[in-house]
Amino acid sequence: MKIFLRYFFCSSLITLSIIGFAQKPEMYFGDTTKIGRPYAKDPSVVYFNNQYFLYYSTPGVNFQNWNIGIASSNDLLHWKKVGELNPSAPYEKNGLCAPGALLKDGKIHLFYQTYGNGKGDAICHATSGDGINFIRDETNPIFHPTGDWTCGRAIDAEVIQFKNNFFLYFATRDTSYKIQMQGVASAPLNTTFKRTDWTQLTDYSILKPELSWEKNCIEGASCIKKGNYLYMFYAGAYNNEPQQIGVARSKDGVHWKRVSNTPFLPNGEPGSWNESESGHPAIFKDKDGKTYLFYQGNNDKGKTWFLSKREVVWKNDLPQLKK
Repeated sequence: MKIFLRYFFCSSLITLSIIGFAQKPEMYFGDTTKIGRPYAKDPSVVYFNNQYFLYYSTPGVNFQNWNIGIASSNDLLHWKKVGELNPSAPYEKNGLCAPGALLKDGKIHLFYQTYGNGKGDAICHATSGDGINFIRDETNPIFHPTGDWTCGRAIDAEVIQFKNNFFLYFATRDTSYKIQMQGVASAPLNTTFKRTDWTQLTDYSILKPELSWEKNCIEGASCIKKGNYLYMFYAGAYNNEPQQIGVARSKDGVHWKRVSNTPFLPNGEPGSWNESESGHPAIFKDKDGKTYLFYQGNNDKGKTWFLSKREVVWKNDLPQLKK
């Protein structure tokens, strides 16, 4: 009996160890420099000057003055924090977050939102020649939506070149401030992304929550071109409801159709590192052509937040998670 119990106890420890190890993904990044525990959200990744840059949202002390953290890597797995973009302009006094990075004309163009202003939050723009130090656009904020379909708020900017235009995708809310949904604006190819370059393309939402798992929210759009389509990876439901990731595609950048009625990347099983959610996607094409989906997750209803990634493979012009 003692031998059996010893064997059972040791086997259980080994099993728990294996399970615990499996719960932690290969990339598992959280910024511990701000509030004393890991906290990083809203990833965006680019390859610039022979290194990878990761931009993400992180709060200040007492969750005031949100800012954008900057980390670098040589392998997309191990990240080191190298800088921050902190509030400095009057329109950022309550904070800034949700970065979206784009390479153009030898610079990183960073699109981000003001924070803490409710219906007044809007999209801003800054540029950098080294990936760390940024110069703000003199016309900031560069965009907020208009019309009776929206409360006027714009967050979670994603900018991508497609069909001879730059498209700006943003999340906004309806006039009741309950439903989060997607809108779109465009700018010409010769744009400098200043405020007067943007034209709102619709007076309605291009993608709003309809499926049960999306609940009342579609946000965090991230886009990639594949074949004749533009694919949008998006977050459905608000944080920790759980938030999960879906995919839609479009041939013109304006009219979208979901590729599935189920989440592309769901939240994790009970006990996993992302049990509370898999959210706010960032799709990234590496220099070797491989595609990776970066996303945020946690298992404690938002007491901590980590960033991770999964490789995405394409079959018949449809994305699949590599097993």
